Amino acid sequence: MTVEQLRVEAEAGRIDTVLLGVTDMQGRLQGKRLAARYFLEEVLGHAAEGCNYLLAVDVEMNTVGGYAMSSWERGYGDFVMRPDLDTLRRIPWHEGTALLLGDLVWEDGSDVTASPRQILRRQLARLAERGWTAYVGTELEFCVYNDSYEQAWQKGYRDMNPTNLYNVDYSLMGTARIEPLLRRIRLGMEGAGLYVESAKGECNLGQHEIAFRFADALTTCDNHSIYKNGAKEIASQEGKSITFMAKPNQREGNSCHIHISLRDDDGTPVMAGDGPHGLSKIGEHFIAGQLAALRELTLFYAPNINSYKRFVEGSFAPTAVKWGIDNRTCSFRLVGHGPSLRVENRVPGGDVNPYLSVAALVAAGLKGIEEELPLEEAFAGNAYVSDAERVPSTLREALELFHRSELAVSAFGQDVVDHYGNYARVELAAFDAAVTDWEMYRGFERL
Repeated sequence: MTVEQLRVEAEAGRIDTVLLGVTDMQGRLQGKRLAARYFLEEVLGHAAEGCNYLLAVDVEMNTVGGYAMSSWERGYGDFVMRPDLDTLRRIPWHEGTALLLGDLVWEDGSDVTASPRQILRRQLARLAERGWTAYVGTELEFCVYNDSYEQAWQKGYRDMNPTNLYNVDYSLMGTARIEPLLRRIRLGMEGAGLYVESAKGECNLGQHEIAFRFADALTTCDNHSIYKNGAKEIASQEGKSITFMAKPNQREGNSCHIHISLRDDDGTPVMAGDGPHGLSKIGEHFIAGQLAALRELTLFYAPNINSYKRFVEGSFAPTAVKWGIDNRTCSFRLVGHGPSLRVENRVPGGDVNPYLSVAALVAAGLKGIEEELPLEEAFAGNAYVSDAERVPSTLREALELFHRSELAVSAFGQDVVDHYGNYARVELAAFDAAVTDWEMYRGFERL
């Protein structure tokens, strides 16, 4: 939607609310609901403001220490939410509503460097210097429950009622059970400007996936954030709940496989060529960079304590730092041919922040290209039982690797490394202080 279209719709009374959203560290949309008239008369020309604690709180919105950019000592002032008019669109699941995303800047106009969208923009600018564009597709899995979010909370998330009671992977009958909800989500996303490809069942109880057409990296990450937020809102309107947690129970986790390829200014694939497996030399170096940097950048692929519960052998979540040709046991899977050739990173879960993960993919790939890293042979067989290096198994391990990473500092900056390192330390401290149900069942009577 253009601004002029919004103006016409607002004057006709068909749109009365404009949502201005920014993405926080956790990958969530935060922002304001603005009257359409106020947006057009004031915010359009002068932007809006929001408390800079939005990039310095934990997942429960608690203020926490350790952040250089935002604290009690600094007064918790504002940063500016500068609307990106290219993201303006209708939101069909809310009556009379449009939405657009914003970039975070300080009052002097300088970037908020720890903002996920700005972190990605800087990596995409490095590609643009070479005349390249990254194209990305994300595949988000989720579990659906017949309980509302309020009922789930009141139950303590126990004895939840999944919408499917058995494995419905690829099952048309299984997806038909909740097609009214899936259809509402698909049509809502189409109305919001996303290109829906398909929906399918998955392995966990009530687990499903809706796939969208790939696009340039920034557009895909924007759409990913809007979809994730919108799917939860639509489910809530239907009295159901959706979780994108990486590991909501002991069964299969929710993945977010990320596909990436590069094209030059005239649309020619950069990673495809006449080498082995249809790769160019650049494509080989790009994948080699992914392998070399995976462990030290895992924090951007698996940002939460729960993320690491997903990495279980034989679960379709990777544990080995290997790449293979259409091999789902590896961390990186090469798929497609010619123009569709791309590499899939299978490490992220449904809880990933898309901007940070794609920024990490680009940074790793550029490392491989700049250093002309050689690509090891593709792995054939079961990577779960290989002798390869392992994906970090805990948030604590990933934090230590990220903290020591020269690549993270050179690609993202020391301030970003410190900022997201603090995020991980806050989560670890909260978890270490918690008394869990596991401990109570384990020890209340028997210890």
